[in-house]
Amino acid sequence: MDSTLFIIGVIGNIISVLVFISPIKTFWRIVRGGTTEEFEPAPYVLTLLNALLWLYYGLTKPDGFLVATVNGFGAVMEAIYVVLFIVYAANHATRVKTAKLAAALDIGGFGVVFAATTFAISEFELRIMVIGMICACLNVLMYGSPLASMKTVITTKSVEFMPFFLSFFLFLNGGVWATYAVLDRDIFLGIPNGIGFVLGTIQLIVYAIYMNSKASQCSKETASSPLLASDRGEASSHV
Repeated sequence: MDSTLFIIGVIGNIISVLVFISPIKTFWRIVRGGTTEEFEPAPYVLTLLNALLWLYYGLTKPDGFLVATVNGFGAVMEAIYVVLFIVYAANHATRVKTAKLAAALDIGGFGVVFAATTFAISEFELRIMVIGMICACLNVLMYGSPLASMKTVITTKSVEFMPFFLSFFLFLNGGVWATYAVLDRDIFLGIPNGIGFVLGTIQLIVYAIYMNSKASQCSKETASSPLLASDRGEASSHV
């Protein structure tokens, strides 16, 4: 592997690790409060599926070591997030929704792709191509999944339920891996990460627009007040 490509790949891995650990603050809040509040499960379920598929792609493709290692780490982290989301779901409907989504996509979806490409496609190059195409499509969904929270941001005029670091590191991740893909001439990495870079930019723009709104400031004051935070957590526990 070319040294420049390897260095960019390592940088991409570091940023990808930051993407995978960026929701820790959000989940610490969820565990501490005992509820997922208005947070959406879709980003974590889709990111888990995305990590599993890229892990499979990296293990299948020659010289895919950098892709495989970071996504193996990501798969473990995202699985933990999904489990915590189910355990601390704000209500029964959210718990059932998250469990069904995870079972359908992370277990069923990955299982179908793995079985179909392993047993139905014998030609090695074709197998890599099919897996890459599927990964590319899912990568676009992963990058766009935080957009689900944008509706809440625009409606409430508050960025409370739009994790900044997740959007920021997805933005960086898209840019670095798009650069890696251009150098490696890997279209399956290039297209989704280029789109991810654009979507990440949009998310950061929305965050910048509403971060100083009155609703966002009130949310920060509530979170910083132990008494109000305690009252909020107690109220949520009765939902």
